[in-house]
Amino acid sequence: MTTKEAAKKTEDTQLRDYELILIIRPEIVEEKLTATLDTVTHFITDKGGSVTGMEPWGKKRLAFPVKHSTEGNFVLARFKLPPKASKELESNLRISEGVLRHLLINPNS
Repeated sequence: MTTKEAAKKTEDTQLRDYELILIIRPEIVEEKLTATLDTVTHFITDKGGSVTGMEPWGKKRLAFPVKHSTEGNFVLARFKLPPKASKELESNLRISEGVLRHLLINPNS
């Protein structure tokens, strides 16, 4: 194995810090909201990551309607995850029924 291949392999297994802001449908009841957040947490831990914080910001008014909703439940999640798993997380959030919008960033970039 060359040094470039070895460096690439260790880079792929390293955990990176991420912040995720979720806007969840306002009509979802508290139990369903908790279940959605648990699903995200389980995905992160199953991929070898760890959740460092989950801050619910509550229901807030949106600046413009998103999928016919004028309000949304905002949640900020901080976690560590391998870089390859972040794309899979985003694709899962895109198809999730309860999530109106999401923003995943790497704060160290």
